Amino acid sequence: MTKSDLIAIAAQAAKLTKKDAGIALDAILEAITAELAKGKSVTITGFGTFRVSKRAARTGVNPRNTSEKINIPAMNLPAFKAGKTLKDAVR
Repeated sequence: MTKSDLIAIAAQAAKLTKKDAGIALDAILEAITAELAKGKSVTITGFGTFRVSKRAARTGVNPRNTSEKINIPAMNLPAFKAGKTLKDAVR
């Protein structure tokens, strides 16, 4: 399923135009992104939780020269944990 498919389904279910449904979906995604950028989590009851996962710095191997070590910096990554309702629906 693509974003356009999701917009079409939302527009039909909420009796909106596709343009309005697209604007609403973009607003939701922007709000989630903004909260994650602040380091906060976003919980949608019954669906799941978007959160920021911290990955520690580590030493890796250069794939072009396997004898050379490289430093991989610490970084924050987005993560999602499915809620019980979503898990049950998929099972």
